[in-house]
Amino acid sequence: MTIRVEKTQHPKEKPVDHNQLGFGDIFTDHMFLMNYKEGQGWYDPRIVPYGPLSLDPAAMILHYAQEVFEGMKAYCGEDGVVRLFRPQENFKRLNSSNEHVCIPPVDEELLLDALKQLIILDKDWIPTAPNTSLYIRPFIIATDAHLGVRPSHEYLLAIILSPVGVYYKEGLNPVKIYVETKYVRAVRGGLGMCKTSGNYAASLKAQVVANDQNYTQVLWLDGVERKYIEEVGTMNVFFKLGDEIVTPELRGSILPGITRKSAIELLRHWGYKVSERLISIEEVAQAAKNGELVEAFGTGTAAVISPIGHLKWGDDIMEINSGAIGPVSQKLYDTLTGIQWGRQRDPFGWMVEVCEK
Repeated sequence: MTIRVEKTQHPKEKPVDHNQLGFGDIFTDHMFLMNYKEGQGWYDPRIVPYGPLSLDPAAMILHYAQEVFEGMKAYCGEDGVVRLFRPQENFKRLNSSNEHVCIPPVDEELLLDALKQLIILDKDWIPTAPNTSLYIRPFIIATDAHLGVRPSHEYLLAIILSPVGVYYKEGLNPVKIYVETKYVRAVRGGLGMCKTSGNYAASLKAQVVANDQNYTQVLWLDGVERKYIEEVGTMNVFFKLGDEIVTPELRGSILPGITRKSAIELLRHWGYKVSERLISIEEVAQAAKNGELVEAFGTGTAAVISPIGHLKWGDDIMEINSGAIGPVSQKLYDTLTGIQWGRQRDPFGWMVEVCEK
């Protein structure tokens, strides 16, 4: 399909100080849209000026939450080249989410081509200050005007872009994490492995409770036995117990993160013992008491690597590595961001060049 391009006649004012960028508040001049209709398939791929979407009040996304999305980044390297980090993995995961919520699959090569064209058109929006990037949000919503529970017959796919700074105000300083014991976000057999809005709505109440106690994020336990660690709201998690680095295995209730996958591949490449297995909060607490919990960190697109310096589980407070970033977290962060910003060689072929800034 040919992608139609309509350039804006009213360019927006771009942020001047890239060091003052927040996260997810500013959007570029253009967006990509494409529609789906049952019997016709996906059609009319187009890049148009960024603006409001028109939805029927009965659009099924508003009533039944049939929606999926992704989170990606484009980086402007020190050499002036704009690159994407493993975009094929994101579009593969998008189609995996589509399958689970009954949204028709999308041509992944078409999406990558559309994203490249969109970035090239809005490349002047890409920030160049340290630790800044262009955040990319592809999403699909059900637009069929119908009240009644069934898969929609019509969908809208969109990609929007946002110049961003760091996700957590702590930056690379260790964050404080609250272990949730009352509320449940997802269970096996549900949608925990999908990037869909319902998972995030289910996390809001616990996030408010955590924030009220001055904690940055919530660490979720499994929804059945309430004992096995799953993930943080915006990150997969890793624990270094002695010489073993453990991350919860993918059992269908946590998101298969692309940064998680990359961290595992890097750690094994360096010779670390990495286990994807069940790990209980009791095991972590006991390891902390025994002095074996030497490091903990989260992985995700938004923060890349986020060290965890403090865990609260009921009345049990676990200080990790004296509240400082550990050597494994630091090495992963330096290597991943080095590859992403073009400061280090990319031996894995993860980066996809888009254009020169």
